Amino acid sequence: MVKTKLIVDVSDAKVSNNPADLLTTYSLGSCIGVCLYDSPTHVGGMLHYQLPDSKIDPERAQQAPFMFADTGMKLLLGKLLSMGANKKRMKIKITGGAEMNTGPKGFNIGKRNYLAIRKILWKNGMFIDAEDVGGFSPRNVYMNIADGAVTVRSNGIEKSL
Repeated sequence: MVKTKLIVDVSDAKVSNNPADLLTTYSLGSCIGVCLYDSPTHVGGMLHYQLPDSKIDPERAQQAPFMFADTGMKLLLGKLLSMGANKKRMKIKITGGAEMNTGPKGFNIGKRNYLAIRKILWKNGMFIDAEDVGGFSPRNVYMNIADGAVTVRSNGIEKSL
């Protein structure tokens, strides 16, 4: 089957129930990529967010809700549920949250982004099934809608989550 790549940009999210789709995001540094998948319905989605909390810039959150963990997850989860996914069955895989040498020192945005998504998921009664977070290198992430398989590529090394 020929795969159709759906690119998830920075501050973006995509959903699909088409087995031919491959959700793809590039260069996850301190950002977090969240992959959600419900096997029985073959419904999946990916979020690539930059910042942990929309309260730091509510106006920006109105314009770009996927930029933030809280507003992005709320919209992504709502869309997946509207497509027939069940929150209790969803497999959750998290990537990113690296400590990058760009940006202000001591800000720990990667770690703060990671803690934000854990808290949001916990409040929703959802838990992470697999993760590849931290470190110092950017990652590319691929999610196969046919089976929910998530592949992470970083520094020329590819691994399945």
